[in-house]
Amino acid sequence: MDKLTSMNVFVRVAKAGSFAGAAKDLDISRAMATKHIMQLESELNTRLFNRTTRSLSLTEAGEAYLERCQQVLLDVAEMESAITHLQTEPRGTLKILAPPVIGASHISPGLTEYLKNYPDLSVEMVLKGGQVDLIDEGVDLAIYLGQLNDTSLVARKLASSSLVVCASPEYLKAHGTPQDPEDLEDHSCLINWAIPPRNKWRFKGILGERTVTVTGRMQANMADPIRNAAVNGLGLIMLPRYIVGRDIEQGRLQVVMEQYGIAPLEIYAVYPHRKYLSAKVRSFLEFIQAWLPHRIGMNP
Repeated sequence: MDKLTSMNVFVRVAKAGSFAGAAKDLDISRAMATKHIMQLESELNTRLFNRTTRSLSLTEAGEAYLERCQQVLLDVAEMESAITHLQTEPRGTLKILAPPVIGASHISPGLTEYLKNYPDLSVEMVLKGGQVDLIDEGVDLAIYLGQLNDTSLVARKLASSSLVVCASPEYLKAHGTPQDPEDLEDHSCLINWAIPPRNKWRFKGILGERTVTVTGRMQANMADPIRNAAVNGLGLIMLPRYIVGRDIEQGRLQVVMEQYGIAPLEIYAVYPHRKYLSAKVRSFLEFIQAWLPHRIGMNP
């Protein structure tokens, strides 16, 4: 029998002064109530009630046990109430993992707005490229770019961003402007590991989809190093427009091969569990899914 249930039956019997009264309150049979008490007495190796044909009273041990049982049941009720509250009101600490660029420039401002609405919630934000074991890292929610490797995770698409191939005007003047995907084999293509597949750039034209294996003078697990390298004339890059848009507008980078389509970069919110999703994760998901696309020019 469940110990907490037996303790609850004991408290009810003690308060009702009879097995019949407690059984009625708990909607169980008198025999079941008696069985719970006998089980407790057997486990404790002591009598909890003095029984006569006309009365039922607590023994000295029973009185001490009653006091402890009431406190235990109260503690359990308070604990369950606190856990239930966590499921209904965002509170505690929300640990979020995000790629460095989008995390610092876009997710972080969103978090600031989100936290204004929840004074009992704090955030621990980790900026890190690539995909990690969320459970081992204690992460509540992660922002992932592109294809997902772990199919056991729950993913919700937040938005998609167009990808562009671009280089500095100085690089294109010195090395020529590629016209077709195959031309990239003769160019220095700077690779961002954070966008899978690692060194394959895919294009779609009138002849269908074409995949080119690219190489270059620099690779990195985040966008900023290769963006800076491209601005300084070291090669071509394929990055989301939300990262290079300002460089393009100000003439530091120039888009090439615009006649070819490039599959957009999908951006996901990922978390370990679907069942019993906490209020803090659920509410932030709803917030960021509505907030993010409109702030960085993405398509939801």
